[in-house]
Amino acid sequence: MATLTYNFKRVYVWEIPVRIFHWITVLSITILIITGFIIADPPAINANVEAVNSYWFGYVRAIHMITAYILISVVIVRVYWAFAGNQFANWRNYIPYTKKGIKNILYVLKVDIFLMRDKEHKLSNISIGHNYVASFSYFIMFLIFIFQAISGLALMSGTSAWWFPKMFHWIIPLLGGEIVVRYFHHILIWIFLAFIVIHVYLVFYHDYVEARGEASAMISGFKFIRSERIKESEEEIIDKTKKQMWEGDKTKEDG
Repeated sequence: MATLTYNFKRVYVWEIPVRIFHWITVLSITILIITGFIIADPPAINANVEAVNSYWFGYVRAIHMITAYILISVVIVRVYWAFAGNQFANWRNYIPYTKKGIKNILYVLKVDIFLMRDKEHKLSNISIGHNYVASFSYFIMFLIFIFQAISGLALMSGTSAWWFPKMFHWIIPLLGGEIVVRYFHHILIWIFLAFIVIHVYLVFYHDYVEARGEASAMISGFKFIRSERIKESEEEIIDKTKKQMWEGDKTKEDG
């Protein structure tokens, strides 16, 4: 039985800032989830032992808050890198506003999610970086994170001496009180947990099926891409550059 083989090339996809952001986010979210559950439901303390020189719950809250500030900071840097980074880190990859993006979503849903046969197997539907289903889900999680961060800062505002959390105190009366905000903040943890499970599963699934270095790419930065797809991607970039130059020349002539 003949086996179909392809010519793959090693391509540098994920830059160092993207990889650093990814692993800091992984560590930060892990710490935030663990400390968040402890804060939401503190373990019972032995009533027969006097709490002398014990500040363990305060340390848990402090770790939670410090980690939240770190994560907010790296997310801000990642937003900046969405404009300063390479084509795979660019913000345009996270919002499917083009026909190509819509076609890629339909392709991923058909082939990757519903496991249907790909009769045409167009290379243009195969992503070098994130596919649009994955990248758009990251964008949605980014929006959820914004609310999670704001609600957490609002809950912190009552006991914080720093001006920054106090800026978000208005969220509490807007949503109907601290208990409501706390419920929202806690429920969103489960959304992050569900996303993590799905994300990890799909990364290893694609790594196993496609063997393109999906998992190791976030360590090395490199993925293995079919040479035909690289050529097609380069042609797309050249055509796009020519179009931008033509539009620029036309604008100068009109001016």
